[in-house]
Amino acid sequence: MKRTFLPHDTVTGCSVHFLRMRRTLLLLCLALPLGAAPPESFFRALHAVETGGRLGAIKGDNGAALGPLQIHRAYWLDSGVKGSYSQCSDLAYSRAVVSAYMRRYAPRAWAGGTDLETLAKIHNGGPNAMKATGQKLTNLNRYWKKIQEHLK
Repeated sequence: MKRTFLPHDTVTGCSVHFLRMRRTLLLLCLALPLGAAPPESFFRALHAVETGGRLGAIKGDNGAALGPLQIHRAYWLDSGVKGSYSQCSDLAYSRAVVSAYMRRYAPRAWAGGTDLETLAKIHNGGPNAMKATGQKLTNLNRYWKKIQEHLK
């Protein structure tokens, strides 16, 4: 039987493959944002407000939103999460979409994990929600109050 050996680093005796894995893991760790993501209660509140805690392929906004967190197709596309839009029917997948979307459009609020008002309003009103005025601001404030009721 023929044995295949990986090349070794002459200084440490470690295989090159192992060193590459260590470097990749280090880069991944450095790429992760510091700070906490929002608490679990934030996702529970979104779920409660959006669909009353229901699961599955729930359609809302006259068929424009899908799933337990009511994700619109443009929101899903903006999130950059791999997969298909139909996967937004799954709660775990929808949470991943929300997480990616918030890291893109509200990175400070996401990383801090405490500015839930910004996160809720951007979830409901899009990337420019915090610049809203008039009726849109009134609607976003009403949405935030609903979220707050479920955070208690």
